[in-house]
Amino acid sequence: GIVAANREIDLPTALQISKIFLEIVIAPSFSKEALEVLTKKKNLRLLQLPNVAKPCPDAKDMKKVLGGLLIQEIDSQLLNEDDLEAVTKAAPTKELMEELKFAWKIVKHCKSNAIAITANKTTLGCGIGQVNRIWAVKQAIEHSGGYEKTKGAVLASDAFFPFPDCVEEAYKAGIAAIIQPGGSVRDQESIDACDRYGIAMVFTKMRHFKH
Repeated sequence: GIVAANREIDLPTALQISKIFLEIVIAPSFSKEALEVLTKKKNLRLLQLPNVAKPCPDAKDMKKVLGGLLIQEIDSQLLNEDDLEAVTKAAPTKELMEELKFAWKIVKHCKSNAIAITANKTTLGCGIGQVNRIWAVKQAIEHSGGYEKTKGAVLASDAFFPFPDCVEEAYKAGIAAIIQPGGSVRDQESIDACDRYGIAMVFTKMRHFKH
């Protein structure tokens, strides 16, 4: 496996890393104590990238396509909190809103169609690269440990819900709040479903849609 960090790897982190099998650890820096622990692990490669956490506005994303190369700008958009809109009768608490913003960061980096489920600022499971959104929801729930493990968690979708079936599945999983871009011609159906089940839903008015 691979672990990437956006801050220095210190001794407590190194001790936790040393307990599992990894092949690569990437970080801006490693403390002296962390290096003493990690360099003892056989076949573990440590990569120090000082600028790993800094944005690269001129960077490009490249994908191979038949007969050519697709070059596009990297999705470096940041969430504008002024654009967040609670569209349901139930408004998220301050704590839920912070959790929703965390989940939105996670789903940004998942391949679309993407769903992320989080709780306590921890990723429980993701549904990634599915051909429709409801499959991504079901996969995220499964990867979270099943319907009994997601009660009270939040769900983020990288693009809008085309149908209210995603809300129906979220309700079965005990999801407390949802964050998604909005913009579907059937938005109201998803809003009505959330109101029916007492789920708070927030629109970001932006999507990620990584491919």
